[in-house]
Amino acid sequence: MTMTLAGAMLLSLFGCQSMPPIHTVAQVDLERFMGDWYVIANIPTFIEKDAYNAVESYRLAEDGSIPTTFTFNKGGYDGPLKTYTPRAVVRDTASNAVWDMQFVWPFKSEYRIILLTTDYSQTVVGRTKRDYVWIMARTPSLLEGDYRKILQFLEQEGYDIGKVKKVPQKPGG
Repeated sequence: MTMTLAGAMLLSLFGCQSMPPIHTVAQVDLERFMGDWYVIANIPTFIEKDAYNAVESYRLAEDGSIPTTFTFNKGGYDGPLKTYTPRAVVRDTASNAVWDMQFVWPFKSEYRIILLTTDYSQTVVGRTKRDYVWIMARTPSLLEGDYRKILQFLEQEGYDIGKVKKVPQKPGG
């Protein structure tokens, strides 16, 4: 009994420690951010394993929330189409870079825009836990040099880039 109590106390001490905050971009113009983003690579959630042609689409609603449509083919380019429709709420309205994404009520998931090119052609969404990440672009592919720079950035932010997997995108969309 004493050993179980001591173990629980140790777990609570170490479990309460958090990762250092992950940086976000200074400002996101929500209107420009809306639209389709091809998922180039990610540390996949259980939903995204074996995803092909993954696209995340955002729309700004009148109430300020962001209805999202996430589609992909499961298991291959011609696999069954899967569609998920979470809704985001901007948590940090000063920067618009921190969102809560909700797939199932009442659970919300942290969503931090940690990289965004000035032309809004590439973005990276991460989490403080560094457990998931999404590299996205307005086109179905990135130049290899751009991809390598993003991986270097992720490594500097504390991500295990060995877990990042490219998402197959059918040429031509």
